[in-house]
Amino acid sequence: MKNSYKELKYDELLARRAELKKSYFDLRFKAVVGHVDNPVQKRVLRRQIARIETLIHIADIAKGTGEAEVVAAGAPVKARSPRAAKPRAAK
Repeated sequence: MKNSYKELKYDELLARRAELKKSYFDLRFKAVVGHVDNPVQKRVLRRQIARIETLIHIADIAKGTGEAEVVAAGAPVKARSPRAAKPRAAK
């Protein structure tokens, strides 16, 4: 199940990241201490955290490019292509 985090606001992304990191820590602890029902869940949590980290990073970059008021207003974070941000050199 792939969760879509693109619709979440910046503050919601930070809160969700904290929840997932706590879940991941708890799962790691359970794996060391005892039995884990679904060992693949560890990988799933790691990937979800990475997705959220990417969106947070994109929002942080947007803050630096003058789009901070959009991010601060609570608009959803939208990923842009890195090529779209760079102007092409004239030949």
